[in-house]
Amino acid sequence: MTFEEYPLRVPSLAKVEKKLGGLIEEFKNAKDAAEAIKVVKKVNKFNGDLMTDMTIISIRFTIDTRNEIYQKAHDTIDEISPEISAIFNQYNILLVNSPFRKELEKAFGSYLFTMIDNSIKCFSPEIVPQLQTENRLTSQYAKLLAGAQIKFRGEVYNLSQLGKFMQDKDRETRKESNRLYWEWFSQNEEAIEKVYDDLVHVRDEMAKKLGFKNYLELGYRRLGRVDYTPEMVAVYRDQILREVTPVWKKLVKRQAKRIKISTMKYYDMSLAFLSGNPTPIGDRAFLVEQAKEMYDTISPDTSVFFQFMLENHLLDLDAKTGKQGGGYMTYMPRYKAPFIFANFNGTSGDVDVLTHEVGHAFQGYESRNIKVPEYQSPTLEACEIHSMSMEFFAEPYMEKFFGSDADKYRFDHLAGAINFLPYGVTVDEFQAFVYEHPEATPAERNAKWREIEKKYMPLLNYSGNAFLEKGGKWMRQHHIVESPLYYIDYTLAQVVAFQFAVEMRKNYDKAWKKYVRLCKLGGRYPFVTLLEHAKLRNPFIEGNVKKVIRPLAKELAGYDDLNM
Repeated sequence: MTFEEYPLRVPSLAKVEKKLGGLIEEFKNAKDAAEAIKVVKKVNKFNGDLMTDMTIISIRFTIDTRNEIYQKAHDTIDEISPEISAIFNQYNILLVNSPFRKELEKAFGSYLFTMIDNSIKCFSPEIVPQLQTENRLTSQYAKLLAGAQIKFRGEVYNLSQLGKFMQDKDRETRKESNRLYWEWFSQNEEAIEKVYDDLVHVRDEMAKKLGFKNYLELGYRRLGRVDYTPEMVAVYRDQILREVTPVWKKLVKRQAKRIKISTMKYYDMSLAFLSGNPTPIGDRAFLVEQAKEMYDTISPDTSVFFQFMLENHLLDLDAKTGKQGGGYMTYMPRYKAPFIFANFNGTSGDVDVLTHEVGHAFQGYESRNIKVPEYQSPTLEACEIHSMSMEFFAEPYMEKFFGSDADKYRFDHLAGAINFLPYGVTVDEFQAFVYEHPEATPAERNAKWREIEKKYMPLLNYSGNAFLEKGGKWMRQHHIVESPLYYIDYTLAQVVAFQFAVEMRKNYDKAWKKYVRLCKLGGRYPFVTLLEHAKLRNPFIEGNVKKVIRPLAKELAGYDDLNM
């Protein structure tokens, strides 16, 4: 079946209550461990089908947020998913308190019970109204951004489509497109701040109802972070400040020399080369065909996987009016099928997002036969290792996508990956402040964003743009609104992915085999433990950031980037 043929089934809360309620009674009445294990397998099957139906609705809505059928189905999911969580919470409580827990742990692994114990602490029927409000508000924000219509030089663009002009070789084009982009956020500032302010307060209310000090504590639990803490992350951010911010400053100064600008403004930061940024030499169909050839070459596993994605129409890559911004990979258990969503706009970011999301999808495909559903995918920061590492494994094949600009892309990609780290920790420190100070006003939040931004990225120059200068840039980062505290994950994964980047330069095949082993592990362990099993260094340990940044910074120093 192709994705278009997957049925759109809107779950009925009454039917879910009846089916899951019956399985709960069956579990309660299990006479021995064998019967209990059979019920758990039935619940897993039911949950997989339910998640598939909900995921298909989510995908179709994000592809076309204007479609009334998809809107209505998505609104239904927003409304009933907290109620469904309440029923699953009843089941989870029974599971961890089962008289057969010892046998169940033997059958399904002890980490499953660690996850369930953690999830129980994150839920109570008392917070269902807050969860429903949270869903409604995040959907409201997504729809607002997806509906952006920006007039530029006689044409109308959405936010994603405008991106290619924001890195144009012509400075006036960059300046004007950036002005219009940020002007849209400034015009919608009040609406975005209202949504976010409401979200902060509803999340804080949830946390306190569940007995947590604030949402920072609850948020870590909700993300399944059972083997590291906010304090460990703060120490990690300090490593980024000491090891990466100085490299970032050097790279920005090199960039200014390359593009021959004495005073770099915010709208110059996205132009890497005076000759223009590396640009793919073909359209979406061309890039997909080149990706197919690349994955046919990398390994038999990637060849079979990518062919499966193509044959089943599991990629939606073009930017379109009404389509939600950004990119993602999601997974449909019933069909053992990953799905890749992106918004191509004719820039090198198209290749980045294609290889990145393929990394996610490849891991999902490699883990599709893991019997315990909860182990098929790891926690989010571990997931990002798969995606970011795949970007580096694709680097030797960049001639296929960029022709003579391949080296230009490799330099820009590595420099961009390093330069991302200070921004990533800025997002994280900002969110830590927000949830530790839920009473802060929108103006105070903006000021804190700008303060943190200046610490990690001191050379940013927003002169002439009052919206950015006062700290409004965070409003474009949808993770801050939609996926609270999920952003440090990208930086942690990037530091781990850098280990693959360093290792593959010594022995590509050996590094690739190590990567495939990591993918096949799925989510059998929490983040730090997963790194141990995969023989990867822990970024929280002092010195491990330095071990990967310094050789890669040295590699960048060896490029003749002034003549690219």
